[in-house]
Amino acid sequence: MKMKNHYYTLTALAATILFASCGIIGKKDKGGMLPNDGQLHGIAPGNKYVLPKPPGMVYIPQGTFHMGPSDEDPAYAFSARNRSVSISGFWMDATEITNNEYRQFVWWVRDSIAAKKLGYVKADGDGNEYVDWNKMKTVKWNDPKVMEQMADLILAPEDRIFGKKEIDASKLIYHSETFDLKEAAKRENANKPRSAFLIKRDEKIYPDTLVWIRDFSYSYNEPMTKRYFAHPAFGNYPVVGVNWKQASAFCEWRTQYLNSWLESKKRAQESDFRLPTEAQWEYAARGGRSQSMFPWGNYYLRNKKGCLLANFKPGRGNYPEDGGFYTVRADAYWPNDFGLYCMSGNVAEWTSSIYYEGSYTFQHDMNPDVRWNAKDSDPPKMKRKVIRGGSWKDVGYYLQTGTRTYEYQDSTKSYIGFRTVIDLPAQSGGRRK
Repeated sequence: MKMKNHYYTLTALAATILFASCGIIGKKDKGGMLPNDGQLHGIAPGNKYVLPKPPGMVYIPQGTFHMGPSDEDPAYAFSARNRSVSISGFWMDATEITNNEYRQFVWWVRDSIAAKKLGYVKADGDGNEYVDWNKMKTVKWNDPKVMEQMADLILAPEDRIFGKKEIDASKLIYHSETFDLKEAAKRENANKPRSAFLIKRDEKIYPDTLVWIRDFSYSYNEPMTKRYFAHPAFGNYPVVGVNWKQASAFCEWRTQYLNSWLESKKRAQESDFRLPTEAQWEYAARGGRSQSMFPWGNYYLRNKKGCLLANFKPGRGNYPEDGGFYTVRADAYWPNDFGLYCMSGNVAEWTSSIYYEGSYTFQHDMNPDVRWNAKDSDPPKMKRKVIRGGSWKDVGYYLQTGTRTYEYQDSTKSYIGFRTVIDLPAQSGGRRK
């Protein structure tokens, strides 16, 4: 179902020409007309609301750091050369996105599709459809009449276990609409219509729970497949089995979800949630320690008491030695100096950057970033996305803040998750000016 989305919308400023025959113009200077004193005062946006601090996020201040390996390259791959770069400030999730947080996305998509089938939608003057959430709150999912109306959303009879009617996860599809600013900014595209840069796609968003079996041959992991995303005990664990495109769809939904609420309150829309760039991720992971190998400093994976500082594969494979056999809670272990948890270990994390071995040689030193919106028809090499941080099944080398590797954007793994960022000023704090 096509819901109303707002991405990269250009704000239209309505200019009103005032003709004053006797010099009579309003004397308001706050939220109204400007004083007629012949001076330049400027016009601020009509909405002066300051968005509160994004829940669960911390501010990463602007700064300069040495991007790249802080230790010897054991493979001599030379895919990351150490160089000095500067990063502007941004907000970042303190933890990886958890199962509970991603489930909110899944249920929103489910309820939106169900609302369309039940007729619980409203349309505005522009033909955009809105879910009537007040009516959706009254829906009884076990009601036979409701189940009959949503027959297309339920598993087919031959796919049911003991005849139980359940939601078909493959039918949970999020409709995405974004604007490609990179393409629009190219000089050769200056005369093209705005519609040429709109990207519309439908994305299946339910996590791939079979990754726990698929990733490890001849290994018994069925309990994780059955329970990891479904059982409340794992609610605050990082979501896995989500590919790069699904993680991007989550960011777009989170943006729409916030902006729809702001619009309902007659407040200005805010910036977009997104995946961090590779440079942003590394800068945040270092926590202000420019030359350190790990988020906690140099040079070891244990503290002075011998305790392991992250969730990974210690030694020759003593998985539970660090306190977790598979993943652990997203807020486990001590945070780094920026207040970010598990930037090393637990799950590796998607970034927005394409993986190219030589990208460090030509990236700008100001907010470096190399992206590519790969299509399904593009060769596999163009679908490689940078992942960072290492995971619960990786050895210590991959936990280093300067270690970079990749995975294909349409792949799902039991050891890759993500966290989001948003570009908001540091002074966001819920104040009204």
